[in-house]
Amino acid sequence: MYSTILERFIRYARFNTRSNPANKHMIPSSPEQVEFALKLENELNLLGLEEVFYDERDGFVTAKISSNQPDEDIPAIGFMAHIDTADFPSENVNPQVHYNYDGNDVVLNKELDIVMTVKEFPNLKDYVGETLVTTDGTTLLGADCKAGMASIVEVMKHLIENPEIPHGDIWVAFGPDEEIGIGASRFIAEKWPVEFAYTIDGGRTGQLDYETFNAAQAVLTFTGTSVHPGAAKDVMVNPLAEAAKFYQKIPANETPETTSGYEGYYMLGGQTGDLNSVTAIYNIRDHDFDKFEERKAQIKKWVDEQNATYAYPRISCVITNQYANMGNIIKNDSRSFDLAKQAYAAVGVTPRINPMRGGTDGSHLAFKGIATPNLFKGSENSHGQYEFVTVERMKLASDVILSIIELVQDQPVVYHI
Repeated sequence: MYSTILERFIRYARFNTRSNPANKHMIPSSPEQVEFALKLENELNLLGLEEVFYDERDGFVTAKISSNQPDEDIPAIGFMAHIDTADFPSENVNPQVHYNYDGNDVVLNKELDIVMTVKEFPNLKDYVGETLVTTDGTTLLGADCKAGMASIVEVMKHLIENPEIPHGDIWVAFGPDEEIGIGASRFIAEKWPVEFAYTIDGGRTGQLDYETFNAAQAVLTFTGTSVHPGAAKDVMVNPLAEAAKFYQKIPANETPETTSGYEGYYMLGGQTGDLNSVTAIYNIRDHDFDKFEERKAQIKKWVDEQNATYAYPRISCVITNQYANMGNIIKNDSRSFDLAKQAYAAVGVTPRINPMRGGTDGSHLAFKGIATPNLFKGSENSHGQYEFVTVERMKLASDVILSIIELVQDQPVVYHI
């Protein structure tokens, strides 16, 4: 079963589908994602899926396998993975396959002396005997999220080749720009008639996410007065210094590097400028909605306090919500999460359920009315040259997907009026 998953993953991984944060106004943000999506559309048609469609409005490829149980009222479900890769070199991805991995250091690139050591990555010991797929040390691998894609497509192929397996309506979706936080925010949910869904975008085996951060971004612009330093006394206002002054307001124990679990934070995520103007971008995160709102209000309060020290306001602040905690939605209809736990148990996987210190496409889908927990895809060390996945863990992710498809047949349909 899933005999083509390695070939499929390597083929997907070789495509450069890096999203471009500078082109967030475009759908998708990079032309390479369009090229890949169109090839995927053709592939899904050839496999025999139905209603295969690449939608230029949101950049998603969607498809369906219709129920083969017409007399049964089975909830329609969906599976989603993103096609883009992170902001790391992704041209000429050259996957390396290490059969029957022996647990020792992995030479990624002999010529460049790039080695993934067990000392630095002791998690490698968990994969002894498995078929390890790595980078060649010069790019990322793209297992985030092409391992998830491969696992989903393999299950669809298996169902089509084995029509005797009973199932309800199953929808799949593959979309752009998850890595820059906007992919599923544009997804047109009305074309995906599912009761609930799953993203296959978690990392290590067993990861099961249903709680994410509430997230916002604050863009602060500091306007200075630039004059020759020889005549600067009582005239110059240095926006670089004023931006540094603002950063000092952030409590040292409320940053990413000092928090964990359910603890929220503020993070200076980027800053550019000169003596005329500085733009600083702050990320605001919290699992608790009320605390999240308080953090946004606190940023504005700090801006007002600092503006009060000038002859006139020199700091502007624009706060934009990015995504919300999908746990608030899933708790109202826990069928998706409960099914995932049952599916993990059915294939012998112990769930690792922790508050996710980030967001997923499911964060956006939840607030479009689709409860969407996040399942593991089995990859590790994402977004860099030491990324890896094993064939066995991708197959295990496929087993979980297939188990959910089997288990959902015992679930009631909820009719929304």
